[in-house]
Amino acid sequence: MGKHMTRSTERISYRVRKSVRAKRLSLAVHCTGEVVLTLPVYTTKHAIEKFIHEKTNWILKQLVYYRQFDDVRLAPLGKRDYEKHKEAARALVRERIEYFSNNYPFSYNTISIRNQKTCWGSCSSKKNLNFNYKLIFLSPELRDYVIVHELCHLQELNHSKKFWNLVSQTIPNYKDLRTQLKKIL
Repeated sequence: MGKHMTRSTERISYRVRKSVRAKRLSLAVHCTGEVVLTLPVYTTKHAIEKFIHEKTNWILKQLVYYRQFDDVRLAPLGKRDYEKHKEAARALVRERIEYFSNNYPFSYNTISIRNQKTCWGSCSSKKNLNFNYKLIFLSPELRDYVIVHELCHLQELNHSKKFWNLVSQTIPNYKDLRTQLKKIL
């Protein structure tokens, strides 16, 4: 964390990220409680202070929201954790794909395990399946939802009604699970 702002009795730390691609100031509050200010390279100190001041109430509201999930949120994990758990995650994903292959006999090319910050899984148009290694830290129910979600993308590479009907064949409570996942990563 770099900078701090103070509002009443609460001090908020935030990280500044300068970007040559940024066209305007933007703020992100991550579920870990990290606040990130992204700004164009040539932003004045005055513009930054004004922006932060204007957004302080919004930041505090986001932080309060995420604090209610302290018991379910994943702690930030680093590259060492990724290297340590990558193969266990791969084995788990392969096992669960094999289990679900009776319901979803779709063909795929590769399974990759990645260290992603904002995504649990993805499926490419080339039928490659990608999963976040942090799946191994989720409950079995949430893990299965992510894996089934990506398997269904092999048939429907979208989020259409057909796609969700495929998911619901084995994960009928997918809406609840999707909501839970959004609170964790």
